Amino acid sequence: MKRRIFGREFKLQVARQLVNGEKRLAQLCREHDLCETLVRRWREQYEQDGEDAWLEAGGAGYVARDAEQRIADLEAALGRAHLEVEFLRHALQTVRKGGSRPPSNGR
Repeated sequence: MKRRIFGREFKLQVARQLVNGEKRLAQLCREHDLCETLVRRWREQYEQDGEDAWLEAGGAGYVARDAEQRIADLEAALGRAHLEVEFLRHALQTVRKGGSRPPSNGR
């Protein structure tokens, strides 16, 4: 089984729901396919550190990886947007020149 890495915000969300009584432990585990032991550990960490949980040295790696993934996603989105703009710019130039008409084959 592949080991999953959970981001800080996800852990906070799950821990908040458990601590606030919005959802029970079993329900959260079922919904997110998580082990009860893991969620209990998250709850304990949240109760100990509050909103600052997972910011210290042990959790900084997760936060950094989340940030790196976010940067990579944004760079990919920027690249796609740039390609789209270039495509549309070229299409507009072609239409302005009248180049979108089909050939008439001499008729």
